[in-house]
Amino acid sequence: MDLLALRNKIDDLDNQLLQLLNERMEVVRQVGELKRSSNAIIYRPEREKQILDRLEKNNSGLLSRAAIDAIFFEIFAVSRNLELPERVAYLGPEGSFTHQAAEGRFGAMSEYLVLPTIHSVFESVETGRAKFGVVPIENNQEGIVVETVDYLREKNLTIVAEVLLPINFSFVSQSDSLKDIKRIYSKDIAFRQCGKFIKEYLDEEQVEIIPVDSTSRAAKLAAKEPDAAAICSSISARIFGVPMLYENIEDSDQNKTRFLILAKDIVNAKSEEDKTTIIANLPNTNRPGILYDFLKDFNDKGINLTKIESRPVRGEANFRAWFLVEFLGHIEDPSVQEIMHKYGTHLKWLGSYVRVS
Repeated sequence: MDLLALRNKIDDLDNQLLQLLNERMEVVRQVGELKRSSNAIIYRPEREKQILDRLEKNNSGLLSRAAIDAIFFEIFAVSRNLELPERVAYLGPEGSFTHQAAEGRFGAMSEYLVLPTIHSVFESVETGRAKFGVVPIENNQEGIVVETVDYLREKNLTIVAEVLLPINFSFVSQSDSLKDIKRIYSKDIAFRQCGKFIKEYLDEEQVEIIPVDSTSRAAKLAAKEPDAAAICSSISARIFGVPMLYENIEDSDQNKTRFLILAKDIVNAKSEEDKTTIIANLPNTNRPGILYDFLKDFNDKGINLTKIESRPVRGEANFRAWFLVEFLGHIEDPSVQEIMHKYGTHLKWLGSYVRVS
């Protein structure tokens, strides 16, 4: 079969895909009408995971799970906007990794509210200016994002989903040759995480390393200066139109950031792979054994704790702490309910949501 025949076959398949997608959207429109009439929730991460798991199980072709996820997350996003358009707030700037995480779940067609601080994302969801908010919670190289953790305690929002995003940096420039590059812009954390690439590929005596407030700004500057480069995300390179010379230049291929999707008054249905996040403000944490007794309750009930982070109780002089606690399970599980009832107002439930491994 020659190239023209193969291209014609692709065209025919594209036409079939378009027809099937339109048929799917018609069913989605009908689902949206039913949901609106019953005031049901549009965004259901557990339902989306069920679909993706089923597709992976039935897959016999060349597409990997990552490819299936990428394609269908965009289809899900288009479907949700057809059912009921929602505004999504995220920690900016445009082109940040948080932007990438938000677009990965809500699609390129969603309406986005780009905000300058984590506080403003929480506030926009709390006041109803946005239906959902996307914020970083932790990076496996740099640790927890304390501002997010503190606002989870202070604000009354619910975690409806988590996103685990591999952090891949790109080296971008208008110049075709590394020898012509005089300046490299990026955020300080990106320079730290790409140190091996800089040392091996660039002459640090000839190239000026210039930290800026975001990798997005770095890409914007590199787009305007022919002898400059940036270390940034692929989405920043796309937005500002800067060619990528090298991809995946980070020191560790295990560099990942976890993001939370926040909403107001949304409770996810139980699935087979749930995670729950709570705040534990235990009484008299200076009493010997109080934290041990609390953690032992989880062990006794066979609940797997996955994270515990301590934070200081502000305004107190005795160094008392409260804790962010995560464990496998759902708030509706009887064993979880027993613990929640035992500690009463000393525990604050933040959300039960599909666990991303």
